[in-house]
Amino acid sequence: MAASPSSPSPSLSPSPSAAFAGGVSAWSPSAQSPSPNLTNFFVWREFVWGAFAGAFGEGMMHPVDTLKTRLQSQAIITGAKAQKNIFQMIRTIWVSDGLKGFYRGISPGVTGSLATGATYFGVIESTKKWLENSNPNLSGHWSHFIAGGIGDTLGSFIYVPCEVMKQRMQVQGTRKSWASTATKGNISQIPGTPMYQYYNGMFHASCSILRDHGLKGLYAGYWSTLARDVPFAGLMVTFYEAMKELTEYGKRKYLPESNLHASNSFEGLLLGGLAGGFSAYLTTPLDVIKTRLQVQGSTTSYNGWLDAITKTWATEGLNGLFKGSVPRIIWYIPASALTFMAVEFLRDHFNEKIHPDARELTSLSVDSRSEVEEAT
Repeated sequence: MAASPSSPSPSLSPSPSAAFAGGVSAWSPSAQSPSPNLTNFFVWREFVWGAFAGAFGEGMMHPVDTLKTRLQSQAIITGAKAQKNIFQMIRTIWVSDGLKGFYRGISPGVTGSLATGATYFGVIESTKKWLENSNPNLSGHWSHFIAGGIGDTLGSFIYVPCEVMKQRMQVQGTRKSWASTATKGNISQIPGTPMYQYYNGMFHASCSILRDHGLKGLYAGYWSTLARDVPFAGLMVTFYEAMKELTEYGKRKYLPESNLHASNSFEGLLLGGLAGGFSAYLTTPLDVIKTRLQVQGSTTSYNGWLDAITKTWATEGLNGLFKGSVPRIIWYIPASALTFMAVEFLRDHFNEKIHPDARELTSLSVDSRSEVEEAT
């Protein structure tokens, strides 16, 4: 797999995933292996690149995420009847809140994406290699899926509270529009009484939720978030790696004499977008349930994950479970594309520049590979 860091093989045989980030091969025998500190250095850089890439993707696509959240939470905020479509919702947000309304909640959104991106890419690269070495039966796509799920699970401890704050700020919009919504009354709140007070920012939101609902409030919908994100994370990295392998196979079979070469950044942009889009659509029902559990206030509409699924299915059918699928896909295609592109770009342009031993490791690995090929 191109551009995936792994520990050097202890023997002369190549490992299934024999490449450090940025294309540094891992063929060297144990006698010439790099120091553990250097190996850890390569792995830890994946956490840094993932954090930057995750924040970059979230920041670029936050307005689309706001649109998706508003569409999915209509059943709680305004009732299940006469729900707006995507174009009506865009107009509503623009008229009531202006451009600022699309960027409400961006601070907790970027903070959560920093944590998720770091753990997602960092843990994927370390866990994937460990799984392939410890249990060969889990190599390939299974190791990708499991590593992606583990990475996202670890990030959830920071990501979920940020997601709760972000989504509540997104549905609030500006102070004026939230006050107007509260006075109308709906299925989940007493007329004239807001579901929760207006949040001035991320710090105010966290303090208010802790004061009113405790730690449980910050982790509202935690299990539904994991139920959505673990399969999503696993599917996305599996699709991405599978499409990379398919691309390489296609080039070898149909263009064996061609000098055509696409950069890792371009492949990350294209394949990452496709992987994110496929995964986003398949997990939309889980996202709908998570969103509704997180935006409801003190007077709850749903008593847990199963109750939310049952009521949504009974009142809105299959369309209700796939509410917001279009903006979700619209969000994840470019967000995933930008994230994978950023990770591949950072790997290609910085991995060999940050540490002086990297060049020595590169030449050492290439020389060892040549010796192995001559011996065979």
